[in-house]
Amino acid sequence: MLLALAGAMSTAEMGISIAEMIRQDKIHAISTTGANLEEDLFNLVAHKNYQVIRNYRDLTPNEELALMKKGLNRVTDTCIPEDEAMRKLEKVLLPIWQKHDRENKPAFPHEYMYELIRSGVLNKHHQIEAKDSWMLAACEKNLPIFVAGWPDSSLGNVFVAEHLKGNIKNMGVMKEGLEYMKSLVDWYAAQSAKSKVGFFQIGGGISGDFPICVVPLINQDLRTKQVPMWSYFCQISDSTTSYGSYSGAVPNEKITWGKLGPDTPKFLIESDATIVAPLIFSYVMGH
Repeated sequence: MLLALAGAMSTAEMGISIAEMIRQDKIHAISTTGANLEEDLFNLVAHKNYQVIRNYRDLTPNEELALMKKGLNRVTDTCIPEDEAMRKLEKVLLPIWQKHDRENKPAFPHEYMYELIRSGVLNKHHQIEAKDSWMLAACEKNLPIFVAGWPDSSLGNVFVAEHLKGNIKNMGVMKEGLEYMKSLVDWYAAQSAKSKVGFFQIGGGISGDFPICVVPLINQDLRTKQVPMWSYFCQISDSTTSYGSYSGAVPNEKITWGKLGPDTPKFLIESDATIVAPLIFSYVMGH
């Protein structure tokens, strides 16, 4: 299974379910936004400083401004504290980025995160149980991660800022985008030759759009080999179908692009992923 993780699922604490799925070898690769990659670690080191706003739908613009002035970045009903989360991770990641910069050793965003986790620097800062962090579980398994949209994450912004300040000389030390797609091609070709590979998508957006393209890329663009299509497709989303809304596109539309076949099992669950995904995962794990 490749899990495509969109939305703010890390801040919604989906790590509780996803981490156990990883430990039980039910998830074999993850495509995620840069935000979900970092927000699992934000939650790991700053959870006790998070602030929940139950009436978030009723906030006025001035109330939103007040949260910003307190350093509270709101994600739906949950505010992530700037200093305790973003700045704490920035301080410990910058030396790792700079070391790779000096040694001219480019790495992917998730590889930097894995290096940080393995250093043990974060151990004393844990504010949730380690078993509830999907990034810790992924690191332990050395799970392949493909990060779509890294530049629009908080730490992606920080990396660019540090380059502009002169603290990181070579921006190329951060591999992303097209290089992630190349590594995904290698992974899918190898895995699909050994077994069927399913596609389980939570939410919409780039974390799903990015990896599902790997099949037509290999079969229609590369053309040096043919690989099987995804063996099943399941998406949990509340996006509506409309012109230009790929997140809300029904699975059959993917047949025309060579991503799925007419007989591929397809499931579109229009509901709240924070409710549905843990139920499905619980079933898959035999609970």
